[in-house]
This record gives sequence, structure tokens and C-alpha cells, in this order.
Amino acid sequence: MKEIRLKARAKINLTLDVTGKREDGYHLLETIMQTVALYDGIYMKKLDKPEIKLKTNLPWLPVDERNLAWKAANLMRETYGIEGGVFIEIDKRIPVAAGLAGGSTDCAAVLVGMNRLFDLHLAETELEELAGKLGSDIPYCVRRGTVLCEGVGEIMTNVEHSCPECHVVLAKLPVSVSTVSVYKGLKWDQVEKHPDTKAMLEAMEEGDVAKMGKLLCNVLETVTIEMHPKIQEIKNRLMELGAEGALMSGSGPTVFALFKDREKARKAAALVKREFALKDSVATRTYRVQRELRGEKRNG
Repeated sequence: MKEIRLKARAKINLTLDVTGKREDGYHLLETIMQTVALYDGIYMKKLDKPEIKLKTNLPWLPVDERNLAWKAANLMRETYGIEGGVFIEIDKRIPVAAGLAGGSTDCAAVLVGMNRLFDLHLAETELEELAGKLGSDIPYCVRRGTVLCEGVGEIMTNVEHSCPECHVVLAKLPVSVSTVSVYKGLKWDQVEKHPDTKAMLEAMEEGDVAKMGKLLCNVLETVTIEMHPKIQEIKNRLMELGAEGALMSGSGPTVFALFKDREKARKAAALVKREFALKDSVATRTYRVQRELRGEKRNG
């Protein structure tokens, strides 16, 4: 194989709870992550020269060692003694710095791509272990699907009854949110409302999107919405437009909303885009991974 194309899909957090804090300052999480269909396109090609060349459709994105995708390729080359180089082109469609794991999912896709391009025959668990060296969301982005993540994201449990298919609106407020600042500002021991993870898993088992919508909960909203109140306004508007539930994903600033009806989702995405002057507001859907059919080779 000389070249490969992959789809690096975005994620949302259906629940996000902080359950404690480690001595090293890292927060302990309990979060149900879900892949959505929106993706960045990744093209990779072998090079004869021992170098990593990275190109993106966004001229302001770094294309050197500051980019997670570059780091992923470099880690694979160093770890497995790969002599050849690689060219990587990323077509960014996932909003950047949005709480949707855009950089993490590109990184995960490059790990998968390097594995296949250079015939390393690594199992998915081995790729996840490598991914953990690069960032907390990246092991999940290798695995994808409906997953309960705990610890600092490294303890992953596949959810037996995946999230039912539904339509998802992603609406990103055009502001920059520092994940580090959000976690620093979180008074996790004073949070009054926590996610009911067990109830959310039961709602998914029942295939009840309406019940899921009522159970959406993210404790980081207590920090980010205080900084950017329009996040709450977008949530409220999406509920008025027929969403079963709306929530901020990750540390923000993107709001996602679950819809049963495709047309309602499309109309809602267009309306909030216009009303809130958003650059990024799209309708997509949940994405299900068929685990029983999928070895690492199907992770594309």
C-alpha cells in the first residue's frame, strides 16, 4: 500500500462528570463519548525521503511538530524504526478548538494510517496505548463509537447497547476556550448537578432519544457558560426548535443538540447559524461502529 484515505470523525460528550482530582493536578472523569458522522478527510502517502510533510486546508494551522498529526507520524516512525517518510494532507471540516476532538481524531487517524501504510500489523489496543502518549482523548478517537471513559480518559469500556441513531446539530460559538482554564476554574466538589450515567446507559439500551435528551449533563458548563453566556442562549434556542436535548460538548464552546427528525435538525442548524452569526453550525448524525465486524483494519 502506497497511499490511504481515512475519515477522522468528531466526538461529543453525552455526559461529562468530574469525580475527583489526582495529586498531579489531573481531573478524574466519567464521560460517555459518542462519535458523530462529521469528519476531517485524511490523505496519507509514503515518501522515499525520511521526512514528515504535513499540509492542511487552513493556512493558519501549524504543519510541524506542534501539530498532533505530525506528532503521531513521528512517534510511529521512532517507535517502529520506519525508514521511509510520509506526506499527510488534512481537509479540516470539524471546527477547530471546539470541544469536538478535531485535533485528537486527526492524530488517531494518522496512527491508524501509519499502521496500515507500513504494514505494522498492530492491534487496536496497541494503537490505543501509543495514542495515550499523545493526549487523553486520542485513545478514544482510535476506538470510536459509544464508550464510557474514566480516569483521565484512558480507562475505556465499550457500551454494550450503542447510542441509537439520531440527528445531531453542532453549533460553535466563535470564541476560544482554554480547556486548561476551564478545569482550573471548576469547583468540582461544589457542583450541584451531576450526570446520571447509569440512567443514560439505560436510555440508550431502550433506544429512547427523548429520555437521552433529558439526561444530557456536563459539569464543565458551570465554568464555560459563566464565561460565555451565549452558549446557554444557543442551547435554549435549539430546544425551542424541537431538540430532545442540548448540551455543551467537552470544555466547549460547541453546543450539540439531539433531534429525532432530520429536517428539523437541518432547519435548526441553519436558523441558529443565522441568528447567532455563527461560522460553524451543521447538522450531522450519530455514527455507530460495528465492533463485531471490525478489527483494526476496519478502522477507517
